[in-house]
Amino acid sequence: MKTQVRTPRAVAKRLSSPSVTIVVAPRERFSYVQPSIESIYNHTKLPFELIYIDIGSPQPVQRYLAQKAAEPDFTLLRTNRFLSPNQVRNLGLSRATTDYVLFIDNDIHVSPGWLERLWTCAQETDAAVVSPLICVGKPLHERILMAGGEVRIFLETDGGQTHRCIFQKHYLVNRSATIIKHQLQRRACSYAELHCMLVKREIFDQIGFLDEKLLSTREHIDFCLSVTQAGGKIYCEPDAVVSYVPETPRHWSDLTYFMLRWSDAWEVESLLHFQKKWHLNMDRDFMQRFRQLGHQRHQIVLLPLLRRLTIGHRIPWLEKMAIGLERWCNRYITARHRQLPTPFVER
Repeated sequence: MKTQVRTPRAVAKRLSSPSVTIVVAPRERFSYVQPSIESIYNHTKLPFELIYIDIGSPQPVQRYLAQKAAEPDFTLLRTNRFLSPNQVRNLGLSRATTDYVLFIDNDIHVSPGWLERLWTCAQETDAAVVSPLICVGKPLHERILMAGGEVRIFLETDGGQTHRCIFQKHYLVNRSATIIKHQLQRRACSYAELHCMLVKREIFDQIGFLDEKLLSTREHIDFCLSVTQAGGKIYCEPDAVVSYVPETPRHWSDLTYFMLRWSDAWEVESLLHFQKKWHLNMDRDFMQRFRQLGHQRHQIVLLPLLRRLTIGHRIPWLEKMAIGLERWCNRYITARHRQLPTPFVER
């Protein structure tokens, strides 16, 4: 058998054309789009193409995206309505022709060398998925959100009956990246999150596109289970560091999408579809999620607003009334979204 030798010139030629398509998806708002995209362009040396799908961002963000679209290797697509993150990712994936696709949320701030290190890990391990070290908040790249993790289906026996349940674990949550940096090493794992991950495009030939029936939750778990089931390897490369930068929605467009993204209807549909797809029992974790419907909206937006209005005092009856009113508004926004015509995409 003849061995292929890669000369430096051959390697340089391979890297001279984009080998990665970055698909930017909305997480829950639009206000961090510019800092996120600028961090990608400022901290990435590896050639890449970028696809951004605009799903109704405010005018200042639209103007910024239009300016970026004039640059080479930046593709801007627009839709006439809000879409779920997996719908957006699939639109980008359907247009990607490179060997790898990098999914990233629009509120992620990357660090120098991030993509090069993910790429190197993928080449050295032949991984189908590579996740960076994901941090959260400011100062950037300090507090760890996750450094890989585990997810699997296991069988649990209770009262003579066997149940199929999900085990999920994030590694090193809330640890200081600075303090434990010397302990961090590349590792194989079974869980990564679509906040930011490099994916070998050929894996989609086996598992199909991302599941668009998962509107707001369980999409990370579903994807990783599918990759593992297909024999794909998942790695975490902690030398590549990014940060998720959460903020309270400040603009009407942010708030409207936030309320739909974390709506009761989207979460219920996602949970029920995931449970049916993987033949899971409705265990304690599932029931807890149903009891906590609206948690994101109430804890991040509604209750902090009430605390400001009441000068820091908690008034239970007022909170209960406000949550009831918010749930009515949430049902209205969800119903109105369902009545909109089928989305179209324009370049």
